[in-house]
Amino acid sequence: MTVLPAFLYTTTLCKGATLGAGLTHQSQAPSLHILAFGDSLTAGYGLPRGQSFAAKLEQHLLAAGHNVRVTNAGISGDTTAGGSSRLAWSLEDTADLVILELGANDALRGIAPDIVRKNLQKMINQCLDAGSAVLLCGITAPINFGPAYKKQFDRIFPELAQKSNIPLYPFFLQGILDNPELTLDDGLHPNNQGVETIVTNILPMVKRILQLH
Repeated sequence: MTVLPAFLYTTTLCKGATLGAGLTHQSQAPSLHILAFGDSLTAGYGLPRGQSFAAKLEQHLLAAGHNVRVTNAGISGDTTAGGSSRLAWSLEDTADLVILELGANDALRGIAPDIVRKNLQKMINQCLDAGSAVLLCGITAPINFGPAYKKQFDRIFPELAQKSNIPLYPFFLQGILDNPELTLDDGLHPNNQGVETIVTNILPMVKRILQLH
């Protein structure tokens, strides 16, 4: 796998409760709030504000007639420890769904998988305790720290999703990495079309969690 600088490579992001019951008629639907919580990929590194993941997700949902708002709570270079320290503040603005996209910077720094797992579990629990659904976005570690580390790290996301009974989006950058047509000049971050691809891929899962049609 391509090795990405710690402040760039990211993952992401968390299920929870069944939402949106009785929202068949969108004109009568209450506003839904999605919290996109992650690192540079969520933040929209190198892109205009309107081309970030959060902005595009909101655009797609609004265009489909859904009364939603999506908060961009992405910080470039953030780790699971950093996310854990700031999540409570972000959850003060009650979210129906949290898209949790963190962990890649931990992998690039060789942070112990047990610590990453603990931080992610804490954030998942915080979201669920706050009544938010969670969509967990997975990543895979580079091979820099050896196959044993990679194996332990790669197991974190599917195991946490199963343990907490939340949906997992297996890899936030699926189909984006190493594709020059979908990345910025750095070859790492998604460009406008790359973000569009991510949103298109993840949108059906988001709608299912929120019971949107």
